[in-house]
Amino acid sequence: MASVMTVLGLVASSVAAASLATSSTSVREPTIGAYAAAAAKPNVVRVSGEDFKFDAPDVIPAGMTEFIFTNKGPSLHHLAILKLNGGKTIDDLRAALANPGPPPSWVKEYGGANAPAPGDEANVILNLAPGNYALICFVDIGGPPHFAKGMVRPLRVVPSKKVNSAPTASVTMTLYDYNFRLSAPIRAGTRTVRVRNSGKQHHEVQLIQLAPGKTVKEVLDWIGKPDGPPPGKAIGGVAGMEPGMTEYFTANFTPGKYGLLCFLPDANDGKPHLAHGMVQEITVK
Repeated sequence: MASVMTVLGLVASSVAAASLATSSTSVREPTIGAYAAAAAKPNVVRVSGEDFKFDAPDVIPAGMTEFIFTNKGPSLHHLAILKLNGGKTIDDLRAALANPGPPPSWVKEYGGANAPAPGDEANVILNLAPGNYALICFVDIGGPPHFAKGMVRPLRVVPSKKVNSAPTASVTMTLYDYNFRLSAPIRAGTRTVRVRNSGKQHHEVQLIQLAPGKTVKEVLDWIGKPDGPPPGKAIGGVAGMEPGMTEYFTANFTPGKYGLLCFLPDANDGKPHLAHGMVQEITVK
């Protein structure tokens, strides 16, 4: 899970360079994640990440929740969420992470906000059941993964009587083995995207805003050999989630071309899903 983020990190951190502990946070109205809802809006939780820690609440209520993740570090970070089943705790997770290989069966990938460039923010909206969770960063740019440097922390989700509504999405993006399918073109403006994993294994969507005149192929070529100005910028998406899950993210789409990529390792051969064709270029008008 960690190594696939390295290549993405090269893109976002270099874009930022070219263009540019634990504590409680309060629940507040969203900024980039704002949207209209007929019923009660989701709980809004702000989380920040830097080199190498998260600033986030210890306990939050269950239900539909929007995480707004701000990358305050000079490095690339994302906010991946893991659910720890079977009464497991953060100490069990740390012990498991010390051993190479796939995660144990009691660890479930629960999505999260995928990587924004340093200094930017991204969001994710998902339905949380009560239980133990972990906030974690798998990025491993130029060294050990960030969780090994302390960028992992517990999150306790407690029962709540509040009923929250899901957001109204502009478009549905379906992830499958191995591609992305949009229910309609994404139009320019602030849009909420419903992301559904209908595949047989875990998937993510990392959104890359392409520089003018550049293509996804050039992004992939640059990842292989980061020479010259980067051809794209990481602007969020949804981190790895299990089959059958649905989450949402909101972003401000300006006209231009974007790349959709899945870097997660394949369950069969370990190659990133983009090597199996899970990469797509779209145009926003």
